[in-house]
Amino acid sequence: MNSALKELLDLLDLEQIELDIFRGRSPEERIQRVFGGQVAAQALVAAGRTVPADRMVHSLHAYFIRPGDPAVPIVYNVDRVRDGRSFNTRRITAIQHGKAIFSMSASFHISENGLEHQTVAMPPVPEPESLETFQQRMLDVVGDDPAWREWLSKPRPVDVRYVHRLPWEAPADDAGAPVVSDENHVWFRYEADLPDDPLLHVVLAAYASDFTLVDTVLLAHGRAWGAADISGASLDHAMWFHRPLRADEWVLYAQESPWSGGARGLARGQMFTASGELAVSVVQECLIRVGDDVTKS
Repeated sequence: MNSALKELLDLLDLEQIELDIFRGRSPEERIQRVFGGQVAAQALVAAGRTVPADRMVHSLHAYFIRPGDPAVPIVYNVDRVRDGRSFNTRRITAIQHGKAIFSMSASFHISENGLEHQTVAMPPVPEPESLETFQQRMLDVVGDDPAWREWLSKPRPVDVRYVHRLPWEAPADDAGAPVVSDENHVWFRYEADLPDDPLLHVVLAAYASDFTLVDTVLLAHGRAWGAADISGASLDHAMWFHRPLRADEWVLYAQESPWSGGARGLARGQMFTASGELAVSVVQECLIRVGDDVTKS
């Protein structure tokens, strides 16, 4: 287990400061705002600690309200909305500087037998071991830039491998126009033998789910983060957990963007186990501003 993954697991081990009140922190690094996947994962940890161990999260619906401040702790208040015979419902609010920065509703369900079907197939993609890592591919993009190369040399908690081109590679066609794509498939895996705690694995899936969804919207326009004329953020996030998965085994995250407009974009994702089972469905709406609109609040 590398140092970055150890740090992430430590961030997810929230401090309980009162009944249904938890405190989390952010990584000790220079970032402008807290990563949305971190807040969603910590909120899910807080909720999961208030339900019986035989109840697993089956859905969550979240809103990113304000940018998180990485310099101060985040307080998570959990509201026990309902404790039923089969379902538990929780409402979680993340607070900084006396204001809500994030809210989530999560529903937990006991394990039950029922009708089963899966009509969607995992896309035919190369095996993850045949693909270069994100860091290897980005080295070709950044060239000799020392700051970027130093950043890429740092360990990461999760191994991400793009099936298609990186957003930053942005090839152009013969006429000079950017090549666009409405698909963005990535493999990911946390490189360690993790504990068998089912909540930990869905929390890590939630953390990874926010990595590349906005990229998927930008790929549909041949654009990428980092350009001076582009700004944006995640607005809301929904996940449905269909079956157990292990975050320390390869997961294919197949994503697409069916629509964008009005400075917003929609991205959808499906997480498949390496054997082709649909484990998680994800939908996110994001804010994307271009040109003179990037400075609006």
